[in-house]
Amino acid sequence: MAKVLAIANQKGGVAKTTTCINLAASLVATRRRVLLIDLDPQGNATTGSGVDKLNLEHSVYDVLTGDCSFAEAMQFSEHGGYQLLPANRDLTAAEVVLLDKPGKEHRLREALAPIRENYDYILIDCPPSLSMLTINALAASDGVIIPMQCEYYALEGLSDLVNSIQRIGKALNPSLQIEGLLRTMYDPRVSLTNEVSEQLQAHFGDKLYETVIPRNVRLAEAPSHGMPALVYDKQSKGAQAYLALASELSRRQRQAVRGTRA
Repeated sequence: MAKVLAIANQKGGVAKTTTCINLAASLVATRRRVLLIDLDPQGNATTGSGVDKLNLEHSVYDVLTGDCSFAEAMQFSEHGGYQLLPANRDLTAAEVVLLDKPGKEHRLREALAPIRENYDYILIDCPPSLSMLTINALAASDGVIIPMQCEYYALEGLSDLVNSIQRIGKALNPSLQIEGLLRTMYDPRVSLTNEVSEQLQAHFGDKLYETVIPRNVRLAEAPSHGMPALVYDKQSKGAQAYLALASELSRRQRQAVRGTRA
């Protein structure tokens, strides 16, 4: 049964999409079966996976509205090696359309149910807002990964984000947990970065991933070529960091399973 993880933060520009694409490819490199769901109308995870978002016959919008099945909308990222449920600007209309749909908060969860056994991990790239799309993602997920920069404003908004996740979990998905906080665009030479990192460690403890994602030109360049950094430049610091994150994520899951059995 797949572990479903929403990659979410209400703040934009914190590397949510970069994390989705590169973590998906890194998990594939460790022989995991991965599905990436692009739930952002910008469709950046789609283009970053090498799929043309302007010429989609079906997309996640059609799945949410019940106009097609997962199988009909699915694409394959040749460079990333994972399955992709793509998105484009059609998804902006989903907010309005879903208002009249029964169980509108659980449309994604219901669509995922028949295919969860086909994957080890399902990653959901959320839009940078607490919209009906994000609510669908959180209602369908087992956990949330929060990418964030170690900056003052990011830290200021983190408590609001955590509270929102907890409220949505309580109302729609009681088993939802914060899987982990991921420090992105990390530059240890900046004193504020280190100060914020220490505060995160103090407040969140083992919820903070040991792996940090550095500022890296290759990570920024790779999406324009429709491929993850692991393919674009495997030796880059960014690619190696996401491989380390995939290993840490898998290790934590194994430990959690052993703890449950014990």
